[in-house]
Amino acid sequence: MALVTTKDMFAKAYAGKYAVGAFNVNNMEIIQAITEAALEEKSPVILQVSAGARKYAKPTYLTKLVEAAIIDTGLDVALHLDHGGAGLSKEDAFLEIKSCVDGGFSSVMIDGSHYTLAENIELTKRCVEYAHAHGVVVEAELGKLAGIEDAVNVAEEDAQFTDPSEVEEFVTKTGVDSLAIAIGTSHGAFKFKPGQEPRLRFDILEDIQKRLPSFPIVLHGASSVMQDWVKVVNEHGGKMPDAIGIPEEMLRQAAAMAVCKINIDSDIRLVFTASIRKHFADNPGHFDPRQYLTTARANAKEMVKHKIRNVLGSSGKL
Repeated sequence: MALVTTKDMFAKAYAGKYAVGAFNVNNMEIIQAITEAALEEKSPVILQVSAGARKYAKPTYLTKLVEAAIIDTGLDVALHLDHGGAGLSKEDAFLEIKSCVDGGFSSVMIDGSHYTLAENIELTKRCVEYAHAHGVVVEAELGKLAGIEDAVNVAEEDAQFTDPSEVEEFVTKTGVDSLAIAIGTSHGAFKFKPGQEPRLRFDILEDIQKRLPSFPIVLHGASSVMQDWVKVVNEHGGKMPDAIGIPEEMLRQAAAMAVCKINIDSDIRLVFTASIRKHFADNPGHFDPRQYLTTARANAKEMVKHKIRNVLGSSGKL
């Protein structure tokens, strides 16, 4: 049991045609739900922390909770910084990466996708050199996903698919360990408009896979926004009209190709919110957080197990 990088995870995932789930964490109950699900499914797992999570829970609390989960489950876990540097200057972006590397993360993402290709390469290369010198792996991004998630806020008209012609130069010049691409996923719970058919650009993924053989690709914004849970939210006082995500069969197809890491955040938030809303409706006299958080944690655990078995394909891979 240890905190590990994603290198071995991704090599096995690529060869085995499955993906490792990268689940965003914000508190103890979410960490427990994810790691207990991974343990029971015998699946590799990545716990990732956004800028918003670091601000909410404080880095020390999160890293110590992850350490506790490793001790409790006996799992090897990767602790990953999600969208490092988003919304920051280049210098502040590097300092955020440095802070997480120095603070015990085993994997970091530097998001320079809002810069020109040359600037993105320059920033990413600097982060890679520092991280590699400290035994930490790096993910970077080419292309822009639409949607809102913590410090990431990209309008639909500003979203850009990844240009396959740029990936070889980017990977070669930066030395990055994995690459997040934009092929139609987006951040948040409202990924598509009503009546709009969800679609992923598998042609772009295939082109990138040919250009970067055996290289691990990452999909951000890949929650499915499960409609059963949206219904529970809306039936218990919530307002999530037109919440639409990525169909799970599309994600499974991507996992069978070059995609080795699939990010899931909104689905966890959705299950927790729906569970708590329903719990209060069914138990109006409850006021102990342990009561409703126990319910939410249990439902989130089952959701993660479902993702591992039916979307990621990583069950039984440990």
